[in-house]
Amino acid sequence: MVTLDGSTLTIDALARVAGDGEPVGLSPEAVARITASRAVVERHAAAGTPVYGINTGFGALADVAIPDDALATLQVNLVRSHAAGVGEPLPVPAVRALMALRANVLARGHSGIRLETVQALVAMLNAGVHPRVPARGSVGASGDLAPLAHLALVVIGEGHAWHHGAGRPPDGVPADAPLGGGEALARAGLAPVALEAKEGLALINGTQATTAVLALAVVAAERLARAADVAAALSTDALRGSWHPFEARIHEARPVPGQVAAAANLHALLQGSAINASHAGCGKVQDAYALRCAPQVHGAAREAMAFARRLAGLEANAATDNPMIFADAGDIVSGGNFHGAPVGLAADTLAIGLAQLATISERRTDRLLTSHESGLPAFLVRDSGLNSGLMMAHVTAAALASELKTLAHPASVDTIPTSAGREDHVSMSMGAANKAARAVALAEHVVAIEVIAACQALDLLAPLATSAPLESVRREVRRHVPTLVTDRPPAPDIDAVVGLIRSGAIARATQAELR
Repeated sequence: MVTLDGSTLTIDALARVAGDGEPVGLSPEAVARITASRAVVERHAAAGTPVYGINTGFGALADVAIPDDALATLQVNLVRSHAAGVGEPLPVPAVRALMALRANVLARGHSGIRLETVQALVAMLNAGVHPRVPARGSVGASGDLAPLAHLALVVIGEGHAWHHGAGRPPDGVPADAPLGGGEALARAGLAPVALEAKEGLALINGTQATTAVLALAVVAAERLARAADVAAALSTDALRGSWHPFEARIHEARPVPGQVAAAANLHALLQGSAINASHAGCGKVQDAYALRCAPQVHGAAREAMAFARRLAGLEANAATDNPMIFADAGDIVSGGNFHGAPVGLAADTLAIGLAQLATISERRTDRLLTSHESGLPAFLVRDSGLNSGLMMAHVTAAALASELKTLAHPASVDTIPTSAGREDHVSMSMGAANKAARAVALAEHVVAIEVIAACQALDLLAPLATSAPLESVRREVRRHVPTLVTDRPPAPDIDAVVGLIRSGAIARATQAELR
């Protein structure tokens, strides 16, 4: 079980909750903070003094006073009115991450929500009640209001959700139609919550949708980075390139951590290759940048991932509500921690790094398929002409690499006023996170195509053998994708290798401690 205390949730633990179905629970300290925070809200509500989020309207309606007998209705109306999301729903793992993150924020004790409401959210997550949360509708202003409102609807027995039960959840968006929120809760043996003062706002005010999507994209991107190093090593050997540009002394002279790590991986993977030994003294002075500069480019992408991980990790344990409750002083203070600028910038940076990883991969694939560069049959198939080989697989890689360039255009530099001008600078963080998630998926396919091409090239170089780690990768790929002898549709092969990348099987097959 992952314990939520508002300060120690890691991105890796979040990924286990999201993808593996690991349950969560509140720490005793979190329970105490939530209880103390709620007492402050109840005192202020009883006093009748206007306090934003408790007895006033919201956003541009903050100056409208709400009578005491309508405070619960105010919170329900808030949730209903803000559930304005559109488009395809977030995948189930992202929804689970969203739920865990929101519970973790509430565990900090700055939101003023009742303990039983937080416990209801935790119970939903552990019982596999997964709300249908549309991916679009947030500008990252007062946080991700629309996505979180769709989550909150199910908490009160409305909206729509799937009930998958405890254990490993589906990987994507379920194909079956969701249930009504109340029915999904009932199937899990849970009851809806009747909201009280400030609780609707406590459920929907924050950046957790952005952070959920970003955090899972970071984990997938880091896994892809290791696979990209393996792909680059396969291609370097298949193109009879040199391993000397990966020597540690070169990279110690420019000690960018990501670059040093990528170079170490490439160097280790290429040692002991008979292919490499066969062209010793060939007279070639330098390899193309796509080979020689792989550590520099892969390393820059890794630095982007590290930046995104740091910001996502901070945000996972940050109080992003408004107004914030400070139980030690008994104060309720309005601020702007809900603004998504930090995570929006992190998501955009991640997308830029992924574009770098994919574009250099596509260049290596192109060299593998070009006979005067590779010294191998055109498009890596015998009887070229009768067979087109991997020609169109490369075209797909080029198409995806080009699309990645458009996704790398930052969303967080944009802003558009909302809420009658009250929210006059917004972050577009959710759009940035959605782009980053899409970028990971496209880059995985680009690298998968390189792996397929490089393994095919190694087959054509037989009986010369590559290094032991790379040969192990080639064998793992061949368990799922046979050597191409005559033309067949490449799409199933690409999907199979993407699956190997996503599961980590490509990196594990090296039997090396990749960094």
